[in-house]
Amino acid sequence: MKAGQPAPPSAVHWITSRLEDRGFETWTVGGAVRDAILGRPSGDWDLATRATPNEVRRIFKRTVPIGIEHGTVGILKGGVLYEITTFRRDVETDGRHAVVRFSDSIDEDLARRDFTINAIAWHALRRELRDPFDGAGDLNRGLLRTVGTAEERFQEDYLRILRAFRFAGRFGLRVDEELFSAAQTFSDRLATLSAERVREELLKVLDADPDPTVALEAYRTSGALAVLYPEWARRMSDPDGSTWWDDGLRVMGHLPPGRPSLRLASRLRGVPAADTAALLVRLRFSNRMADRVARIAAARALPDGGESDAAVRLWLSREGPEMLAPSARLELASARAARAGPSPDEVVDRWRRARAALRARPPLSVGDLRIDGRRLKGLGLRPGPLFGEILEVLLGEVLESPERNEPDYLDRRALEVASEEGEASPRE
Repeated sequence: MKAGQPAPPSAVHWITSRLEDRGFETWTVGGAVRDAILGRPSGDWDLATRATPNEVRRIFKRTVPIGIEHGTVGILKGGVLYEITTFRRDVETDGRHAVVRFSDSIDEDLARRDFTINAIAWHALRRELRDPFDGAGDLNRGLLRTVGTAEERFQEDYLRILRAFRFAGRFGLRVDEELFSAAQTFSDRLATLSAERVREELLKVLDADPDPTVALEAYRTSGALAVLYPEWARRMSDPDGSTWWDDGLRVMGHLPPGRPSLRLASRLRGVPAADTAALLVRLRFSNRMADRVARIAAARALPDGGESDAAVRLWLSREGPEMLAPSARLELASARAARAGPSPDEVVDRWRRARAALRARPPLSVGDLRIDGRRLKGLGLRPGPLFGEILEVLLGEVLESPERNEPDYLDRRALEVASEEGEASPRE
């Protein structure tokens, strides 16, 4: 097998053989073919065939109706699901969705694809590469081009503008001038895309790109950023906006793939809390992810070595123990990217100190106190807002000195706080 030549698994050969034996031309297509040419590990192997979904289901016993209305059937083989799609051609597009019809030609199917690097097919049996638009050549040249004119491709689906930036960053490709010019021309039409599609495209960049800064910088220079992320655009209009943007990109470059929440939080640091909330709500992030991202972005810096142990416990109490690891990782990336401020070693020392504090299992919340509302009632205190005030005072004192978390001390101080607030105790 030549270097860079696709080597699909045996199941792909088996599926192709079954379809070809019945007269249905079948090719492997998609990202796996592209990745194999690049010498990268190939992911899911998808196939395109002249057989219709019903014909595919008659040939194979174990199928899954993934998207029959779009021509796609799943075939289970060896515990893996392979997607088989009938050759298609576009007959109508509106910038968001396409109306397609089945086709008899692999070339027509490849012609409807977005970029030349994705319009390559491999015949698993004949070991033949079908590359009508020189996508393999573009990969070798490090160039990203559309199939046909960029204006036509983008007018069919404006999401392709964002996909172009993602592919350029992920595979280290130079964006064709015509493509970038068309992206600028149609950037305002990105507003017609659904929030879910915009969000998922961003998450793909943040999750898998080795350097997401390439795609995000293309968002900015093309005009896509101002349309899709006005909160970031407003922040960039501040006097220090350019520094905030450039510094943030450097920090993101030091965060590893596979942590989209952390990368997104790094980009939201320095953005007003209201704008952060607006962005996360508009793009319809799940409540869980939105809360996590917002908390990481807003977290205070870890206490440095000159601050007391009580300051460390206070940080853990305010931010939450679950915020320690993501906050420390973000600070570490910031230290590696910055020309000033704490060094990476100093951040690691702060992290270790906070972890040591956690291992001591100090009381960090009102619920960790050895006193509660029932005990306060037992002391003769009247239930009401005062209970919350007392418990907060006690928590602050226990954070300062954890050994104070003893019933005798807490009882005495609770009565003292109540007396200071004008509450008679014990109650008659």
